[in-house]
Amino acid sequence: MSAPQINAEDFEQAHWSDKDKANANAVIGFIQQLMNEHDFDSLAARYADKPYKQHNRTMADGIDGVLSTLRDFIKIAPEFSYDVKRVLVDGDYVSVHSHATLKAKHRGDDSQGLNIIDTWKVENGYLIEHWDAVQSMSLSMRMYALFTGGKVRNQNGVY
Repeated sequence: MSAPQINAEDFEQAHWSDKDKANANAVIGFIQQLMNEHDFDSLAARYADKPYKQHNRTMADGIDGVLSTLRDFIKIAPEFSYDVKRVLVDGDYVSVHSHATLKAKHRGDDSQGLNIIDTWKVENGYLIEHWDAVQSMSLSMRMYALFTGGKVRNQNGVY
């Protein structure tokens, strides 16, 4: 099964500066590798010595925190993917509104999966800080969140 592809140009806005475009491209590339291609090794190598502060309390700080969480998640949902709906850029901050689905057959069905808004801070082409808000769309995802959402793995706070 092929991974969904995100075309950064589809989201560009006329008012974006070159820096805005570069920051959006850095985030979209990261999402493509992480969420759609599940290319954890490349991201681990790229971010090995870079800071990555996590505000999703269920993930540990550092790139290893997000990679570990996604590696475990992919074991139960190997077809997991992100369909990016919009990209907003405000200087060093890039927000992405996406529909995440666990199964390929659910792509495009907004009664399935997750409604997610992620925000990253970008410095020098690297994502260095992450916040998110996640809404479960289906009963199975609500149950998953109920059973897995309790453990706090960082002390950064959600804001």
